[in-house]
Amino acid sequence: MKEPSSALVELVNKMPDPDQRGMYCTDIDKEKIERAITNMHKGGRDNIIGVIDILVEPEKGGDVKAHYALHCLALHVCKLKNERSRRRFARTLASQIGGGRPKEVQKYLVRELQVAGGREVVEELGELLVDEELCEPAAQALAAIGDGAAEQLRRALPRARGKCRLTIVQNLGVVRDARSVGALKKAAINKDREVRIAACWGLANIGDAGSADLLLRAADKSDGWERVEATKACLLLAEKLVAAGKKSEAVKIYRHLRDTRTKPTERYVVDAAKKGLAAAD
Repeated sequence: MKEPSSALVELVNKMPDPDQRGMYCTDIDKEKIERAITNMHKGGRDNIIGVIDILVEPEKGGDVKAHYALHCLALHVCKLKNERSRRRFARTLASQIGGGRPKEVQKYLVRELQVAGGREVVEELGELLVDEELCEPAAQALAAIGDGAAEQLRRALPRARGKCRLTIVQNLGVVRDARSVGALKKAAINKDREVRIAACWGLANIGDAGSADLLLRAADKSDGWERVEATKACLLLAEKLVAAGKKSEAVKIYRHLRDTRTKPTERYVVDAAKKGLAAAD
């Protein structure tokens, strides 16, 4: 890393200071900030890297203006409606992740890619999915980007462990990747309760009719929190099936829940199932 130019430092220093609450609600000179950001952006990759070089670990502090500037740059390239400019900005940020920069700095760069990134950076984000500190923001950024995200999540799943595996399973459901149904079915019987819950929700959100029996078994045999979550997954799957025109499959789920939930504490499930049946008619 090299020291940013004095001209760039001057532009960064035009960013506002947060108030005592850490908020930016007062004394905001919008025109001054926009001029500074426009001039910063004209400096291209060198200026973007220069702003990133100012970022430090949270315990060191003193970089709030650089954080503000980088976020404004991300918004700026999106507002320009110039795909070439946006891609150039995103690729520059992506080139600075996965290396030796402090993990908290990398997390911030990934969050800005969630704002301004596109398919051009999904591979770099995908490499972070097996990093315990970076997997969650990387998965969130991929889910926000959408295009190309599922492929990266699928590719990383076999290599992932612990928190990373859970995060990937959750986000395969978020992006509704039908090609991951088989992997999610395996995850639904994983020894880790949180992975099982995430996999059941993912299968439901995808709307896979072939997962109905698996989800019902999971809801029936579980207890406590897992039973509640698995039952919610069953209801979600039924809703998705009705919306997809697969009413007979949905009715099967609703009837099962209506007829098997006999405890007073699960009366809400019976009510939801009855309401679903009425809607499916």
